[in-house]
Amino acid sequence: MSDKFFFKGRQDARQSHIKYGYERDASRISGSKKYPLQLVVTNETRKVVVEALVADAQLYADISIDNSEGAVESISELTMLLNKTSSVKVEKLPGRNDICPCGSGKKYKKCCG
Repeated sequence: MSDKFFFKGRQDARQSHIKYGYERDASRISGSKKYPLQLVVTNETRKVVVEALVADAQLYADISIDNSEGAVESISELTMLLNKTSSVKVEKLPGRNDICPCGSGKKYKKCCG
């Protein structure tokens, strides 16, 4: 007998997200020992400054110097990691019947709420 008469639902219930281009290698962390940042600077003094930034951020980087005419500095990976925004933590408001945080000793609903 054919399967088409007894088909219930999808043939493959588990759909893969890899087909749509969302595959990500979570083990690859840029700036680690295994995957260092690839940075290009234009002179030796700038290399010393960038090495100090990398050391302060506790990252690893391969820094090369390009002295050629019209060379462009490439440290965008480093600036992206250094300027990463952190999540904002919002302090929870007290409940109506909790003691007021202003220090009056009254309930929040009678004092500041």
